[in-house]
Amino acid sequence: MSTIIELKNISAGYDNQTVLHHVNMSIKENEFIGVIGPNGGGKTTLLKVILGLLKPSSGEIIYPDSKQNLFGYLPQNNPFDRNFPISVTEVVLSGLMSSKGLYRSYTLSDRHKAWELLDKYGMGDYKKSSIGDLSGGQMQRVFLCRAIISSPRILILDEPTTYVDSNFEKELYNILQELNKTLSIVMVSHDLGSICSYVKTIACVNRELHYHHSNIITPEQLDDYHCPIELIAHGKISHRVLQNHPPRINEKP
Repeated sequence: MSTIIELKNISAGYDNQTVLHHVNMSIKENEFIGVIGPNGGGKTTLLKVILGLLKPSSGEIIYPDSKQNLFGYLPQNNPFDRNFPISVTEVVLSGLMSSKGLYRSYTLSDRHKAWELLDKYGMGDYKKSSIGDLSGGQMQRVFLCRAIISSPRILILDEPTTYVDSNFEKELYNILQELNKTLSIVMVSHDLGSICSYVKTIACVNRELHYHHSNIITPEQLDDYHCPIELIAHGKISHRVLQNHPPRINEKP
């Protein structure tokens, strides 16, 4: 598989405080990477660096020849004002803004593509509805359509199941598996038991990054990676829960 993005010795943080230390990571075609780790360990910071939203303090990010249509992004919190008069179709079309520019109008072909995606993901009856009238699960379907309408090579998701019910959660994972046939996916999640059934590889982020070329990690490997996760088996699906992270040497508790 060819490499789409490569991070070389990346360090990054905020206000002179380093959150990520010397991270090396490659994203290849059709990968499905589950990003796990404790709160404050740097998972969202890693996504921001990959997306180009945060400039690293050191290291190098190697992109392909063009960043255009490289990313689709589904953040944990979508900053939409429910009272803002924007339709579901217009929200999906806004995913084309980076490639079309701020002042270019959307074509009929663009609108048909938006409608096809809404039909595919069960939101066809809401094309003209206001975004503020939707439930949490319905909004995530719309925002997913927005994230993929530009046909990105990589879909980035940050805790995509936080505000949805259990029925849509399972549906979302099935949707992602289907999308993974044509694009790469990087997903941050605390839903560790479920993602291990769907992702192909796992990256444990706890200030440093430890990449595992499988969706299964043994307790011994977690200990070697300094990743504060306990492996608990429940039937055929393994569940992992976060524990308190013990301080490292020279690190205050």
